[in-house]
Amino acid sequence: MTSTLSTPPAIRAGTLANSQQPVLSAAGGLRLRPWEAADAAVFFAAYRDPEIQHWHTRQPASEDQVREWFELYRQAWAEETGASWAVTRGGGEVLGRMAMGGMNLNDGVAGCAYWVLPAARGAGVASRALTALSVWALSEAGFHRLHLDHSTRNNASCRVAVKAGFLLEGTKRSDAIHSDGRHDMHLHARIRGDE
Repeated sequence: MTSTLSTPPAIRAGTLANSQQPVLSAAGGLRLRPWEAADAAVFFAAYRDPEIQHWHTRQPASEDQVREWFELYRQAWAEETGASWAVTRGGGEVLGRMAMGGMNLNDGVAGCAYWVLPAARGAGVASRALTALSVWALSEAGFHRLHLDHSTRNNASCRVAVKAGFLLEGTKRSDAIHSDGRHDMHLHARIRGDE
């Protein structure tokens, strides 16, 4: 079913797809860049980490599947439905992942997700990368609202969200499944104009 909007879209269709997915700079020498085929091994290894396995139930089965995911990420950008970046030290060493999904250009809304490799945890990598992504998305890209959710038991993810300016809006009861069963989820959001 198609319908006509009574208001103009927040982001005109084609705005993102007509350009390359951007490389974003973050504080501390971090760069967010699109995933490359050469990143498949480190991406696959990330999902062998118990913490990432616990909080992310969708996991690749092989490096070949990782490369398929990278192609899906490129398609999502072309279709303006999502984007995924490698969080790197200066464009080289991969430290983590930052993603936007469920992009709704009409409303100017998207969801965010992230993980960081064990060796890079505790150094502010995720919060700096999420801040950089948010600044780009809420200004240059034209989004109005970004949201994310995490298990109420994932205190580290909560700290990342708050440090990046995502206000806690509430709790979604029994909303997601993790490796140990259903979890309540905190909902955070950052909107254009938030400090």
